[in-house]
Amino acid sequence: MTYYSGFLTPVKSADKDRYIASAAKSWPVFQKYGALQLVETWGDDIPPGKVTGFDLAVKLEEGEVPVFSWIKWPDKATADACYATMETDPAWQEMDMPFDGKRMMWGGFAPIFEQGV
Repeated sequence: MTYYSGFLTPVKSADKDRYIASAAKSWPVFQKYGALQLVETWGDDIPPGKVTGFDLAVKLEEGEVPVFSWIKWPDKATADACYATMETDPAWQEMDMPFDGKRMMWGGFAPIFEQGV
């Protein structure tokens, strides 16, 4: 059964091109370890939260935009095997991470309903 890794992170608006370049560089590595799809989205219509919200979740600062991303895997085992290589494959160490990783949220998700593409 397919599996998804989801990510939410704040990125400085000035670093948008750098973030896109980093995502493009990471895709071949994720793909090498079995990822089926990588989607990176740049916050476009993010209403400010009062109790919860994307802005509050990542403690968004002035000049930052929330980025919402996901990776589609054939199954959880493939995702887990990929993440296990992050300490051993030098390709991961060469990645530019133009965001504050301390404010990044991530998790694994098992689909409960899928339709369409």
